[in-house]
Amino acid sequence: MGMSRPPLHPAGAESLTIAATGATLAARLFLPPGPPRAAAVLHGATGVPMGFYRAFAEWLAADRGVAVLTYDYRDFGASARAPTRASRATMADWGFHDQGAALQTLTRLFPGTPRWVIGQSLGGLFLAFHPEMAGVARVITVNSGPVHVTDHPHAFRALARVFWHGPHRALTRALGYHPGRHTGLGADLPRGVWEDWRRWCLTPGFFLSDLGHRLPFPDPSRVTAEMRLVATADDHWVPTAAVWRLMRHYPEAVKCQLVLHPAAFGLARLGHLGPLARANALVWPALVD
Repeated sequence: MGMSRPPLHPAGAESLTIAATGATLAARLFLPPGPPRAAAVLHGATGVPMGFYRAFAEWLAADRGVAVLTYDYRDFGASARAPTRASRATMADWGFHDQGAALQTLTRLFPGTPRWVIGQSLGGLFLAFHPEMAGVARVITVNSGPVHVTDHPHAFRALARVFWHGPHRALTRALGYHPGRHTGLGADLPRGVWEDWRRWCLTPGFFLSDLGHRLPFPDPSRVTAEMRLVATADDHWVPTAAVWRLMRHYPEAVKCQLVLHPAAFGLARLGHLGPLARANALVWPALVD
């Protein structure tokens, strides 16, 4: 294909904490060698620790001059303070409280600097709930969309239904958390996070049924940024149709769409998380340039 990996140069980094409602979050800030031309917060996907995004954040800081704030959601990854079974965290907490607090922290750290939001999967779904989105200049969502189980390709749909209805649910209830390290997810999840995730993926409208109850009503007028919605052609978890459905949640944003085809980058597959993985660094310029 004649394509080469972008150079990966080390970026300056420092650890910090984020004060969220009812929790303290572990975070890592990646800094460019000079004054940043923009500052981005990276809202991660469900069950993906911030360390997964380190290489991408280093590249964005060192090669594109963008400061990047990464973090772990409450009771997960480096933000865990107790055994996962003791957590009362929900996915609503992660999307509303934790993502909102991270964006507030970015705003405080970089006043007057153009702000970006980068969200993978879960990371792009809650933007209209965050007051600090007002004035954000750019949004990039990657494989993010209010998916329903019927969106999955037929062959994958059966696996998804087993994931939501089969032994995973029984294990989660018995243990008090979802044992993702043993079920193929990769990381353990608090029970409340998994239960929200399950209910929303099995409910048309995703989290809309929780508005006014467990979630406040969002304000879509806050999101006026230039917004790039990125889908991956071989993502079975959040197929392209679900990614485009996200556009309805942000009617005021100036939107463009991008579909990543693995073969165009000389890759066999990308899947759901692949676009931001270190091994697929040659994809990164397509996401941000």
